[in-house]
Order: sequence, then C-alpha cells, then structure tokens
Amino acid sequence: MADETRNRVDGQVQAGAIVQAGSIGELHMHQPAAAPAAAVPCQLPPALAHFEDRTGERARVLAAVAEGPGDGGGPLVVALSGMGGIGKTALGFELARALLDHCPDGVLHVDLDDLRRDGAVETADALGDLLTGLDPDARAEQEFPARVRQYWTATQGRRLVVVVDNARSGAELRPLLPASAASVVIVASHGPLYDLDGVRMVDLPLGPLAPEDAVNLLRRTVADPRLADDPEAAAELARRCAGLPAALYVAGRWVRRHRRRELRRLVDDLTAELDREGLPVVEAVWDAAYASLGPEAARLYRLLPHHPAPVVGDHAAAALLDADPDRAADALDELDGAGLLERRPDGLGMHALLRGHALRRAGQPGGAGEQAAEAAGARRRLVRWYRRQAGRADLVAAGPRLTVSAPAAEAPAPAGVPDLDFPDARSALRWLEQERLALYGCVRIAAEDGLDEEAVALCEALWTHFLDHRHYADVTEAFERGVAAAVRAERLAATVRMRCQLARPFWEQRRYEEAAEELRLAVNGARLLGDSPEERKLRASAVEFRGKLASVRGDHAAAVPDFEAARAEHRAIGNDYGVMLQTYLLGRAAAALGELPHAVDLLTEAHEGATALGRERMIARTGFELGTVLRAAGRREEAVRLYRAALDGARARRSPGDELRVLEALVELSEEAGEAETAARYRAAAEELRGPDGGGAPIV
Repeated sequence: MADETRNRVDGQVQAGAIVQAGSIGELHMHQPAAAPAAAVPCQLPPALAHFEDRTGERARVLAAVAEGPGDGGGPLVVALSGMGGIGKTALGFELARALLDHCPDGVLHVDLDDLRRDGAVETADALGDLLTGLDPDARAEQEFPARVRQYWTATQGRRLVVVVDNARSGAELRPLLPASAASVVIVASHGPLYDLDGVRMVDLPLGPLAPEDAVNLLRRTVADPRLADDPEAAAELARRCAGLPAALYVAGRWVRRHRRRELRRLVDDLTAELDREGLPVVEAVWDAAYASLGPEAARLYRLLPHHPAPVVGDHAAAALLDADPDRAADALDELDGAGLLERRPDGLGMHALLRGHALRRAGQPGGAGEQAAEAAGARRRLVRWYRRQAGRADLVAAGPRLTVSAPAAEAPAPAGVPDLDFPDARSALRWLEQERLALYGCVRIAAEDGLDEEAVALCEALWTHFLDHRHYADVTEAFERGVAAAVRAERLAATVRMRCQLARPFWEQRRYEEAAEELRLAVNGARLLGDSPEERKLRASAVEFRGKLASVRGDHAAAVPDFEAARAEHRAIGNDYGVMLQTYLLGRAAAALGELPHAVDLLTEAHEGATALGRERMIARTGFELGTVLRAAGRREEAVRLYRAALDGARARRSPGDELRVLEALVELSEEAGEAETAARYRAAAEELRGPDGGGAPIV
C-alpha cells in the first residue's frame, strides 16, 4: 500500500496506561512505557533539483519574517498571485522549505481546488485536513464554528508554515489562518486577494521569468551541451515557452528525450507546429512532450483526467490501464520523466493545465469513438477497483454488518490489479480517509455512467468512514446519488438502505425535515419488503433510524415505540445482536426520560447480551452507559467497576475516543468523591490522549 501514499508523513500520540483498583480513592497511576513523540508534520514534496530566479521575492519574504509580528496581530500572509503555470506552487514550497528553521513546528499544505464543489470550497474539510496534519488521531469537531476554534487552539503558540493552494478569495483563506502570530501562511491564487483585510501581508504578484532566467532554467533542467553550443536556439526555445516554468520544465524534458537531434531542428519543428496549427505556445510544448511518450504512457496520460482525486497511485493507475501495478508504475515514471506530472506532498498528480491538455489529446479527431470507449472502460475499471477495496476496508474496520450489496470479495475488479492489504482496522480506516476524494469521486462517476450497483455499494462501504469523518458536503452528495442509483435500479432494499444512510448526515446538519422525509419513504418502502430474515432485519433498521431521529430531536418518548418495534422484529428472526442493540437504545431513552430504575434494567440486559455475544465494542459501551445510570442512581461503586471495565475494553480495542469518554467520567467521579489528586491524574491522561488540539481522538 505504500505506493498509494507516497511521501506522506504521519505522527501518532499514545496515552499512558492507567490501572485502577478498588474504590475511587484507590485509583492510581503507574509509569507507562515511553510513548513515541508526535511527528512534526512536513507536508512538502521532494525539493526541486532546478529552481531559478525569484530571489527578490524570497528576500522580501525572509525580511518580513525576520521583522517579526511587532505589537501583535495574526500570522504573516505571503500572497503569491499570477496565471496558471507561472510557478506559484513551486515558489510556495521553496519558501516553506526556506522557513523550516524559523517555523520548527512543521509545514501543512492544503489545495482548495481539491475541496471545491461547484465553485465553493468546503472550508470545514480544509480545516479537518489541517487538523489531521497536526495530529492524525485528532477528532475534528462536527460544527464549523467549533472546528474553527479547535484549529485556533491547535495552532496557538506554534510556529508553523501553512501552504494554501488555489485560493480564490480572502474569505476562503481567513478561517485557515493559524492563531499564532509566529506562523507564516503562504497562499497561491490567480489574482490578488482584495478582501483579505487586517492581516500582515507580503503581496508578491509573479510574472513570467526574464529571458535570461528562462534559459538558465532550461539549462539546469536539461544539463545538455547543445544549449550552450547553440545559445540562439536555446533562447528561441525559452521564448516559445513564454517564460512559464511549467512549460520550460516540460520543454527541458522534451529536449533531453531527443539527445541525437540538433537543438535547432527541435526548435524549428516546434515553430513549424505553431505556424501550421496556430496553437498556443504552451500547448505546442506539451504536444511535443506527449508525442515523445511510449504507447502505454501516452494512454495513461489520456486516462488520468478521469481519476477523480489529485494524487494517483500505482494500483489506481493500473486499474485505468487494465495492467498490473508494475507496468502502471513504469508508465507513471515515464510521465514524470517527461514533466507531465507534478509532485505533490502526498504523491504524483496532474497540474490542472495538463489535465485539460490530456483531455484535449483524448478528444483528437480520427479516433473519437475508440477513445470514448477507452475512457468508459477505464472509468468502469477504476470504479470497480475502488468499490472492491472500499468494501474490503469497511469489512476490516467495522466487521460483518447488514448490507444490501454483494460482498466485496464477490465484486468484479480488473483482473491484473491485486487487492490492497489491510492488516487491521486502523490501517483500513486510514486508507478510507486518505482515499476519500477518490472514493466519493467514484460514486459520482458510477452515477454518471449508469453503474448503479457500484454506486450503492460504494455508499455502503463509506458508511463507517462517515461515522468517523464528517465530510458533510461529500457524504450528502454521495448518499443522494446512492438513493438515485437505487431508485433507477429499481432495488427496493437498496433504496431503503440508502435513504436511511442519507437521513443521518441530514439530521446531523440540523436538516431535520429532510431527514424525516427520507425516513418516511424508507419506512414505507420497508413495509413492502418480503419476509426473509435479511429483509426483516432491514425493515427493523429503518424503524430504528426513525427512532434515532426522534431521540436526536429530543423526543425520546416518540423514539421508544420505534426501538420496541425494531427489537420485536429482531427477536422474531432470532437476531440476538439486533435485540441487544435495541435494548441498549431503549435504556438510553429511558435514562433521558428520567426513568432510572427502568434504564438500569434495560442497560443491564443489554450489557449481559453484549457479553454473551462477545461483541467487545458494545460490551464497553453498554457498560459505560449502565455505569452512568448507576452513578446517577447513587450506586457509585458499581459505576466504578463498569467504568474500569469500559476503560480496559477501550484500550484493548485501541479506541481512543471511547477511552477519552471514560477518562472524563472518571475525572467527574473522582471530583465528586473529593479526590482532587486522582482527578488531576485522570485529567492529565485525558489531555494527553486528546492531543495538543484539544479536539479529542476519533471514536472508532
């Protein structure tokens, strides 16, 4: 899986263990094994071997940084603006690298175009990515204002460089500014950010390289004696590239690939192409580089724009090509060597300008029908490969659960592309998050291309990921497409399932009426299902979702009949897990209604059921809820024992979110018992687990 996550730098914080014995007053800490320190984020691609000019801009930035923040204010903003291909991103990364000593707490990067939907940026997702960069185990707050405050807390007092690519306005950038005045934000945009007022700023509009600098960049890129032997041809080639570093880089690689030809002949060929076709300068340079590719690399170049994420790995490229990963890696290396890919902090991708060029090459006259079929086949293989991997990852992360799609192991996939390896739940969840843009993009492709079964299966596989990572814009759009795909396919069970899934992001965004409508349709549809155990289980699930919506809206009394009906359905088909889960939900509802004795009975039954089934996660959660109710009923010693068991279970499952919740409850118990020292120890352990951002660890 390493090829899918090139150049990624991740860190991890592990909390020390806590051992308890007896009553609260006897709880004590022991010395944990040394935990690894959190890695300093360094989201930078490999340094460019050849970087020319921009010395004046660099000097201005270093001078502004050395000057310091003065009497206060926010971070220094370095605003790089200019047309596409002018070298803004490359300069931004070079500046970030030059500031590593001044900003020792790390470098973060976010490309807003990766998170843009219909022209608007999902700023909450950008903040989530930045928080994950600071701490891979951080749990981002769901509400946008809370997430902004969490980011401020995470960055307060730190000396960071934050590189923000493809901003279109100051309004997009402002929430991403760190709280520390000692930090530096480097933002790249096509034009000036006129609406970014009240910040310290160094405004650096970038123009094309001067002729001499353009020739120097060519020479550094190629290291070819022909450039020195024929300076006039070298100058003409640089002029044809219009001083754009993106074009010069490709042109240099193109010259190097044709070492036996005279430089003058190469330049003349390029000039003739311009005269004959009237092509834009940069287009002609890219055409020449494309023409020099081998057949497989050229085919991959035409297909890469159909990959819906900014970075592509060997396996995904292999799916596009219908080849094995080694051949795909060779094709990617050839494209990289030709200068037709860009190196990003997390791997190889296509510049937006080159993506457009590749699409134009795919649409060349003479083979339009064949290339359309080629693209359709590549998209289908890509969707099916991601659908299979997502299903496998979800199975490892969440275990067997109710689904309406075929098991991932039975799903079709490109024959020559092997499955990825997910050794544990943590690796599976990490892959789902790293590949989320590709996965949600594949839902869109599947819906557009009539691959309705795949669209539904992808949405099901993304459910567990959604519960841990609330990318609301992506998940809402994807689940809406899942509903539409299920309806088109006339699959009643899939339609019920998709409507239930869509209801949850609706209600979590307080779109309660839309959630209620989806669940009304889901419950009505579920009544039309047959009487097989799986269909009855799905019918019970739809009713359970309706009860959960009532609970979320504070109407616990209305939720009780739904949970009771779902429990009766599960009991009738002998689904012990479903019975246990509904009993747990009924216990929580009873507690919310103040019916403590009834809540104790229900949660005791649920806890015993979970224990009999050996479901570790539910053993811990039912135990924790039962302990909370017993604590409210004044049965503190019993609550302590249950909290201890819940804590042990959370640690055994490596579930930091559940561990944090139990630790916070133990803090409160210790304070109620007047044990300030014990409470302080638990609070310290909770803060260590929560991490520097104060946002908490993910509940898995």
